[in-house]
Amino acid sequence: MAVKTRFAPSPTGFLHVGGARTALFSWLYAQHCKGEFVLRIEDTDRERSTQEAIDAIIESMKWIDLKWDEGPYYQTKRFDRYREVIDQLLAEGKAYKCYCSKERLEQMREEQMKNGVKPRYDGHCRDDHSEHAPDEPYVIRFRNPDDGVVAFDDMVKGHIEVKNSELDDLIIQRSDGTPTYNFCVVVDDWDMGITHVIRGDDHVNNTPRQINLYKALGAPVPVFCHLAMILGDDGAKLSKRHGAVSVMQYREDGYLPEALVNYLVRLGWSHGDQEIFTREEMINLFTLDAITKSASGFNTKKLEWLNAHYMKTLPASDVAKELVWHLDRLGIKDLSNGPAPEDVVRNYCERTKTLKEMAQKAACYYQDITEYDPAGVKKWMKDGSVDVLKASLEALKALPSWDAKSIDEALENVAKTMEIGMGKVGQPLRIAMTGAAMSPGIGDTMMLVGQERTFKRIEQAIAHFSA
Repeated sequence: MAVKTRFAPSPTGFLHVGGARTALFSWLYAQHCKGEFVLRIEDTDRERSTQEAIDAIIESMKWIDLKWDEGPYYQTKRFDRYREVIDQLLAEGKAYKCYCSKERLEQMREEQMKNGVKPRYDGHCRDDHSEHAPDEPYVIRFRNPDDGVVAFDDMVKGHIEVKNSELDDLIIQRSDGTPTYNFCVVVDDWDMGITHVIRGDDHVNNTPRQINLYKALGAPVPVFCHLAMILGDDGAKLSKRHGAVSVMQYREDGYLPEALVNYLVRLGWSHGDQEIFTREEMINLFTLDAITKSASGFNTKKLEWLNAHYMKTLPASDVAKELVWHLDRLGIKDLSNGPAPEDVVRNYCERTKTLKEMAQKAACYYQDITEYDPAGVKKWMKDGSVDVLKASLEALKALPSWDAKSIDEALENVAKTMEIGMGKVGQPLRIAMTGAAMSPGIGDTMMLVGQERTFKRIEQAIAHFSA
């Protein structure tokens, strides 16, 4: 059997971490089995679904490089198909029109709860043959089996059984004519040939109802794999108060997609004690039986550690693509007057934890210096610092070649000649170059600034601190 998985988010918000992990696991299993992966947008909730959320989901999927083989399909474009199937169920007596008013349903639930009975529809309209006005509103319900059990073997949770007597007759079409989520999911999975449904365990309660629908339609029942939830650092369910929970927020915060994907794959899946995986290793090693049953705890420190690892080990050109995105967000769109982003990455990958931080520190190489860090100035711009800047400028202008080694040697000679420590030369120059006292080695920093701009910045600092 050819494996076919799907990721089917509802576009009522951005793609969050839990959804991204579900998408990743579904994608990995399809890749591992040399199968297909489908992207489906479940947008039947017209009031809450937005185009902005759809765009964000697709952007997030592309950023973490989860390519789909089919789709994206949209449920709102399949209404004719859903009506066709509903008509079929009505004709076969497997569904019926329910005219029960909201007031009757509320009264029924109140009485059931008062009597300690689990609230469920009582089947009042199952065999109702009374006359109804053509404009009387109704919903359509699925005629759930009265007896027996629904049983399935979940790939994570194991064997699950639910008595049909505990399930009520599910609404499959609302009074406005729109189909409901649980019904659309079944028809979609059937039509799209989905063999394995990998999703969060908040859907476990829907599964027995959906299995009865599959069987009523004569559709094959897919294999189910329900993933345990993700908890925050404090052990509570992951939410906005834990910080970034949407995929694109992690991009904005300066994480690499490789780091986030590597982190997500370890949230509920493992291969021995291995922590770092290439994309190829994930595909080759991923199996459903290695998914853990217990909830996973989100550890921001571990994600930061992975991000630092990938910033240092990925090709600088790959990291630079993300750096450019962050520079653009800072309003730096023209990079022609500054260093190659790859050079910035090589010089700052050991000095920063995120690309957002790297971009902020690198901004000075693409923009003019308009102010100097007060703390750095107070600590390093002492009496005699202007003389150091002047001597350094003279030595640098005399250099026959412009490279980091020659720059460092020239400035060491300045320190030796003036009989001062190298810190009293390098730190004022760093302030002149970047506006702050923190940067890579002074020779590397000047290489990033460029020869002509180095001279101009030292001259600007001399004028500023002489005033």
